[in-house]
Amino acid sequence: MKVILFGATGMVGQGVLRECLLDAGVESVLVVGRSPTGQANARLHEILHDNFLDFSAIESRLAGFDACFFCLGVSSVGMDEERYRHLTYDITMAAATTLARLNPGMVFVYVTGRGTDSTEQGRLMWARVKGKTENDLLKLPFKAAYMFRPAGIQPLHGIKSKTAWIQAIYVVTAPLLTLLNRLSPTYMTTTEQVGRAMIRVARDGYPRPVLESEDINAV
Repeated sequence: MKVILFGATGMVGQGVLRECLLDAGVESVLVVGRSPTGQANARLHEILHDNFLDFSAIESRLAGFDACFFCLGVSSVGMDEERYRHLTYDITMAAATTLARLNPGMVFVYVTGRGTDSTEQGRLMWARVKGKTENDLLKLPFKAAYMFRPAGIQPLHGIKSKTAWIQAIYVVTAPLLTLLNRLSPTYMTTTEQVGRAMIRVARDGYPRPVLESEDINAV
């Protein structure tokens, strides 16, 4: 399986990249991002790209892939709806539309979050925007598309959040998160489980297009 990965330097993306490189069934991973991952692996290839609304300059390198794991995301804290929609909906759809055209046999896996509003009508701005993003991704002509909606995610294997205050919370609460992940799979998962679940779903499919934390952990 050949994989394209967006968001490889974020916490979730770091975990997904790790699992891809550990999985013997993943032939190669192409990371598309604004900054390098800093990793070296014979199966890892990287494209540094600045304009995430226009991929025409690199289209020739985006064809021939079996799966895309889209892990880009930003917090909505302190952000107005127009800006959040641009960074969440516009960028995701620009990449997905390009990939669907170039790779009609591709499986697209998108990381959203628990509480995403599929009706697009709720009071929470971020949930409406995520809901529209999910809905429009599911309309694209991929072989299949899956929406991952984890609740809490525990970083493992030295993976860190890029946001300092969030990372500090993870460090302090690590023992509690480990316990919650074992006792409450509805509300917790790990970067390892998310990465392994993405690979499994891309290979074998899943009965439903939306996976909550408990589904991710079960897969």
